[in-house]
Formats: sequence, C-alpha cells, structure tokens
Amino acid sequence: MDLGEIEQLRGELAAFVAEVFASVPRRDQRAKGDCYLRGLMLDGRRKSIQPMAARLPDGDMQALQQFVNQSPWDHAAVLRAVAVKTVPVVDPEVWVIDDVSFPKDGKMSVGVARQWCGALGKQSNCQVAVSLHAASDTASVPISWRLFVPQQWQDDTARRSRAGIPEEVGHREKWRLALDLIDEAVSWGLAPQVIVADAGYGQNNAFRQALTDRGLDFVVAVRADESAHPYDAVPTAPAWSGNGRKPAARYRTKALSLKGLAAESGRKAYRQATWRKGSQGPMRSRFRVQNVRPAGVAARTHAMAQAGGSSAWGGVLPALALLSEWPTGQKTPTEYWLTSLPADTPLRYLVRLAKMRWRIEHDYREMKHGLGLDHFEGRTWRGWHHHAALVTAAHAFLTLRRLDPKAQAPA
Repeated sequence: MDLGEIEQLRGELAAFVAEVFASVPRRDQRAKGDCYLRGLMLDGRRKSIQPMAARLPDGDMQALQQFVNQSPWDHAAVLRAVAVKTVPVVDPEVWVIDDVSFPKDGKMSVGVARQWCGALGKQSNCQVAVSLHAASDTASVPISWRLFVPQQWQDDTARRSRAGIPEEVGHREKWRLALDLIDEAVSWGLAPQVIVADAGYGQNNAFRQALTDRGLDFVVAVRADESAHPYDAVPTAPAWSGNGRKPAARYRTKALSLKGLAAESGRKAYRQATWRKGSQGPMRSRFRVQNVRPAGVAARTHAMAQAGGSSAWGGVLPALALLSEWPTGQKTPTEYWLTSLPADTPLRYLVRLAKMRWRIEHDYREMKHGLGLDHFEGRTWRGWHHHAALVTAAHAFLTLRRLDPKAQAPA
C-alpha cells in the first residue's frame, strides 16, 4: 500500500489496534503499535525499524525501537486477541503446524545456530520458529509462534543473558513446541480442528500419539520409508511349554515400507480426486486410502503402555489410514499421509485436508515479502516475539479486510 491508501485506513486500523492491543496498558504504547503496523503495511523494500520510521510522517525510530525491544508488553495477550477476533472469520477446517527459518549472520541473535535452514535449502546459520495456523481453502492466519532454542543455547549463560531468554525457557524439540502451541490455542477458547503437518512432524510417532491422546484428529505427511504392517496382519505367540515367562505375541512377518504397501495393488486401486481450483485450472491427481498399522519401537512401546503393560498387551498395533498419491506419469506413488480419520472418509475431503498446507506457504510468503517478518534486526527474545506478534496483527488486519465484502479494495 502507498501512504495515501494507508491514510484512508487510519480509522479502521485504529479501531482494530484498540481491540487487539487492549492488554497494552498505556495509550502511547498502543499508538506505537498503530504506527508499527502502518510501517509494516506501507510499501518499501525493507521493513526494519529505521526505514519504516523514515517512511512514516509520524515515524520516531527511537520510540519504535523502545516499543519493540524494551517495552514489557505481553506479546501472547496480543496474539490471543488477534486469534480470537480473526480465526472465527476465517472459519478454518484445519490447524496447520509448520516451521519457518530466518538466515542470520553472527551468533548473538536469539536462538541462532547452524541448523537446517528451509529458506536456503541447506544447513546454515539461522533462527527457526514453529508456528500454528488456522486455514480454510480461501484464507489462513497464524495463531501463535514459538522460537526454537537449539541445544547449544541451553547452558550458554552468557548468550542467554544477553538475548534475554527467560530462565524457564530451554531447548525443546520442535514437535513438543507444536503441541505447546496447540494447547495454548485451546486454552484461549479456540475450537481445535484437524491437525495438518509436514513429514518433519508427521514422521514422529510420539507427536501423532500426543494428538490422539488429546482427542485430536490429524492428517500428517510421512516419508515413503516409514514402516507399517498390513491392517489384517495378526500377531501370534509361539507355543508355550509352561516353563518360564509366557512368550509375547508379535508380528512374525517383517513390516513393509509405506511405499511398498501403497503400491502393492497397482495403479488400478487409485481413484482420481480434485482438491481445489488453481490458477491453471482444477488441481487433481490419483489417490488411494488403506488401513495400516505403523510399526517401530515407539509404536510398540506406546501401545504396550496404553494396554497397561506387556502382560496385558495382545501385540496388536493401532491402525491408521494411509493416504497415498500416484500421479499420472509416475512409476510409483509419490506422496504419503497418515490420518486418524476413518478410511471410509470421502476421498476428496481427505485429499483437501492433506493439501491445505499450501495456504501456510502463502502466509509465510506474504509475511516475509510483504510484511517484513524476516526483516527484524534486533537480537533479543522479547524483541523477536514482539515483532512476530506485530507482523501477525498486520497480516490479520489485511486478511479481515480481504474477507469483508463491504471493504473497499485499495486503488
């Protein structure tokens, strides 16, 4: 937006800021929040504080620096207010878990480490944040964020102190951060939806089981080499002589890869499904749904614990539905998802849910390229979370306008 378009929205934005920043006690701080949001939405290549302040008639770089980096307002309260206002309008069908990376130089920016950087497609120096989004076919919004703290920051007292990381915050695996985000959103009163995630999360049996334990359905991507038994495989126990411990029942055949299970009936078992209309026309491919029993030590351990111990467990692994995609022209299936939804769920619905992660890539692109999510130049825990909350608020404001049939589109 240019400055004229921003000025036309001043009244609407002021009302939005008054509502979602109501937890910020001081009027002057709320005014800085209004100013920062205008800076994020205003046209310009760089959305760090100095260039934003220079572009705004009321921009005060020092005041904005203090508001973002030092002022102790609660970013979580702002995110909650934004989510409570925005999520019902989006009317989501899924909650999507994902993570996003921010390439960084040096080693003092909070949480920075040499790790997998999705933005660059390789190991590199970066920050990584886990995010939760509410999504439908037509819109999506971030709900909340967790900055990942790498293991090397766990006991580095000097770096933690300089970055202002709270004492209670330590290294925590990304899948656990994802569960924290889900629990937080539910505690805010948001109605949970089917959880969708890529293979970085879906591959983790503990993550899937934690969702099941919370009563949440999921459709999560997995790798082709994930192992499982056919649904109708039956564990058996060897004959017992009566001496010693009775042998436990177990599967006598080796678990197969999902790739092998998905391809065993050939292409004829796959049906065509269209999940949405893209810019080049309907998006369709061929899919199959079948029941399987995911294998592995983690799956066995959890099933045994749920049964009350090895003596009470009959050796039967829990079943999930496997959704696989076999596009025309490919020699084998190419994509795989495990879901807690029944295998007789309508195919098109399952495929739509699995494919809805594209909305989150749209969110990241808009927040990075349009709203400066990755332009923050501060180094502190507080500053990073304040900036992420402000970008989320700006994104939510624009999403609400886009979904409002009465809103006038910018010239």
